[in-house]
Amino acid sequence: MFCYQCQETAQNKGCTIKGVCGKTADVANLQDLVIFLLKGISRFTVKMRESGVKVPEKVNRFILESMFMTITNGNFDKERFITRVRECFKLRDELASVLNEKGISICQCEKCDCTTWYCDTVEEMEEKALSIGVLATDNEDIRSLRELLIYGLKGMCAYAEHAMNLGYEDDDIYAFIENALVATTKDLSAEQLVALVLRCGEYGVKTMALLDKANTESYGNPEVTKVNLGVGSNPGILISGHDLRDMEDLLKQTEGTGIDIYTHSEMLPAHYYPAFKKYKHFVGNYGNAWWKQAEEFESFNGVILFTTNCIVPPRKDSTYFDRVYTTGAAGFEGFKHIPDRKKGEAKDFSSLIEHAKRCAPPTEIETGEITGGFAHSQVVALADKVVDAVKSGAIKKFFVMAGCDGRMKSRDYYTQFAEKLPKDTIILTAGCAKYRYNKLPLGDIGGIPRVLDAGQCNDSYSLAVIAMKLKEIFGLNDINELPIAYNIAWYEQKAVIVLLALLSLGVKNIHLGPTLPAFLSPNVANVLIEKFGIAGIKDVDSDLEMFLK
Repeated sequence: MFCYQCQETAQNKGCTIKGVCGKTADVANLQDLVIFLLKGISRFTVKMRESGVKVPEKVNRFILESMFMTITNGNFDKERFITRVRECFKLRDELASVLNEKGISICQCEKCDCTTWYCDTVEEMEEKALSIGVLATDNEDIRSLRELLIYGLKGMCAYAEHAMNLGYEDDDIYAFIENALVATTKDLSAEQLVALVLRCGEYGVKTMALLDKANTESYGNPEVTKVNLGVGSNPGILISGHDLRDMEDLLKQTEGTGIDIYTHSEMLPAHYYPAFKKYKHFVGNYGNAWWKQAEEFESFNGVILFTTNCIVPPRKDSTYFDRVYTTGAAGFEGFKHIPDRKKGEAKDFSSLIEHAKRCAPPTEIETGEITGGFAHSQVVALADKVVDAVKSGAIKKFFVMAGCDGRMKSRDYYTQFAEKLPKDTIILTAGCAKYRYNKLPLGDIGGIPRVLDAGQCNDSYSLAVIAMKLKEIFGLNDINELPIAYNIAWYEQKAVIVLLALLSLGVKNIHLGPTLPAFLSPNVANVLIEKFGIAGIKDVDSDLEMFLK
């Protein structure tokens, strides 16, 4: 295997034996094979669009879900990927048949055989996977740009899939994803790939805006909310991941059952949506960021549902293995999987609900409350108060500290950075990075909390909207003239599309940590440094001095 798509990749070079995430070599290689076959499927759909032939709805969903399955910590189940490879063959053949029936030819002379290769056995799959992975591209810079594009697309597909689950779609987004996948099979120059990567950022903005619309029109604009950190006396279900449609289905089906629902990690922002507040059994948030789940799932005692990625493989001595369920793109061998919903229907969570009834209530691990819900609509409503605080000097600077959390000890940097920030600064955050500081007693500035949590990682879009609104209010020509600094923690591919989205909006001088991505070759990294001022982090004190100049 060779995988370097996440921040924790071995020695910041690449995982070659087993993923730091726990992904085995056979699963990693099958994921590469799925991506390879999606390129072939996309070559057919691109031809269909060019010829005025409608691409079937199921194809769009298949591509989104397949890309999502390969995201870091998303799916570790080898059998699911073997099945997915076979589904790729079936779908590719169906599309080829449609083109043939209409007399539309597709060129088979290109070097990539993603439209023609086929196999009958798992052994053949594994053999093929060895020749089409990341290292199949010899040129280091072209490889870097192709992978940067692929990882941006993975993040985009994750967000587009969430929007699709709520009935919100944009065919332009699907067309871009498919064209971009095909582009990675062509002999494009570095300059052409750089341009395509930046366009990926533009479509990232478009996709996050679509998801924001889907979430807010379905469940209302997030409101400032105090979220309980304690537990009740009833058995519970702990829901993790990111999919709000799954949250809705679960809340409806557990109402009146005597089961309490708790959020975990990136599901915390579900508490901010008005539509979910009517459920009295929606009790609070349990635990912290995804990487602490091994110890926290033990003490939760109840059923755990993963709606998306952020799975940590359980230890062999874990007591919670048989209490974990997955759904959607998530998967792990041995975890029970809830099938996708049929069109127009809810998912059937009855099996895990019955399981939860037999479990003990959660063991309390903390008490108190945390406050969130500062998405763009809420902050814009407070704009006058914020602007007055800036003009008076009460607020000197905003720090965007969005992104991901992770296991590395070096991520203590972000806790220390937040603690040492001057008391006249505000932290704007989204994603699980907030767990490094959202429970610290950082206080407020004139009633404005010093940590403004916009929500999930996709709600980094909200932070961009806030910045653009402030730019308008202050009458500035350039978003970079605002008193905003960007010190962002990254981990996986959704963070990649967020970064590309910010670059497409013209944001410069973003600092990434705890390390720069391993998939950036020195030349590609230099382009980002020279063009956008991308930089890494050093130590807290010297970085604070630099940011506060």
